[in-house]
Amino acid sequence: MNLLVNFAFSFLATMGFGFLINIPRNALLASGAVGSIGWMTYILIYHLHLGTMLANLSGALIVGLGAAIMARVKKMPMILFNVPGMVPLVPGSQSYKAIYNFAFGRNSIALHYLVQVGMIAGAIAMGFFLAELLTRIFFKTIKLK
Repeated sequence: MNLLVNFAFSFLATMGFGFLINIPRNALLASGAVGSIGWMTYILIYHLHLGTMLANLSGALIVGLGAAIMARVKKMPMILFNVPGMVPLVPGSQSYKAIYNFAFGRNSIALHYLVQVGMIAGAIAMGFFLAELLTRIFFKTIKLK
């Protein structure tokens, strides 16, 4: 039940952000699917106790690969699926806690959360980089055959 709720809300969050940034209507469902599959990957890795960074990297990798596939299928730019798809992975909670603790003068706790935000953002960027690398290698090999 919990997984179904996670899937549904990540799908809605991704579609809602896609709607806010005004992506084409025929790309909304696909971007929602990409974002929710990326989030489910994050949840799976996180519950296997493999670490938050690996979970974010895996989620971003799946979002990047899904965006590349959807871009090919729908013949649209990949960024239409990448940007809304990463919304569920963004470390908003840690960012809020960092700012909250800075505001109340608890600087050491705030720095702890700020480092987490930086590491998660780096893991997400690395996941997108790996997805781009893998898709380029894949499509280059297909063209050579």
